[in-house]
Amino acid sequence: MDGVSGEGRLTACHDCDLLLRLPGAQTGRVRVCCPRCGAQLYECSDSGPEVGVALLAAGAVMFAISNVYPVLVLEIAGNRNAATLWQTALALHGQGMPEVALLVLFTGIVMPALELASMLYLQLPLLFGRALPGFPAMMRLRGLARPWCMVEVFLLGVLVSLVKLVHLASVQPGIGLWAFFGLIVLMAASASRFRPHELWERYRSCRIIH
Repeated sequence: MDGVSGEGRLTACHDCDLLLRLPGAQTGRVRVCCPRCGAQLYECSDSGPEVGVALLAAGAVMFAISNVYPVLVLEIAGNRNAATLWQTALALHGQGMPEVALLVLFTGIVMPALELASMLYLQLPLLFGRALPGFPAMMRLRGLARPWCMVEVFLLGVLVSLVKLVHLASVQPGIGLWAFFGLIVLMAASASRFRPHELWERYRSCRIIH
């Protein structure tokens, strides 16, 4: 455990229940694994929280663009139609498919928005040394929203539709579709940097200071 100084809290390995003490203050990149089973218990990145907040802010911009601009542009017999995600859900509902419309709305709009908002609420105030109320509840909300954020599955469905429609009409990907690509990359990068224990430590530090 290079770069670790001091002692931290006790924790039990989530795989074999071995009781271990996590590092306290640390510098640089730190990773702690269980000496009995090898499960990863703790990881601290060597970059600051500014990178994570920047990724979330960029993801919020991509999310807004993907919902404002058309995802697909169809041209059939001289008729040109463009639809955003919201318009797609409304069209599915109007064609007698409310369940599919609700699924598109839930996984493509509501859950990504909820995850981005919850992560910004958790990380942005801590960047300025503030701890907002409702932090524990927001951590739980983020954990509930994450499994339902299926922008990758939604994008796969759009690509399958593109392949099927290319023989029937002139299909052009819209700005919203490219923004969705960017959103997937940014959310994946943000999720890979999400360290709940680091957020809790910074939250407790802000509560003590204020």
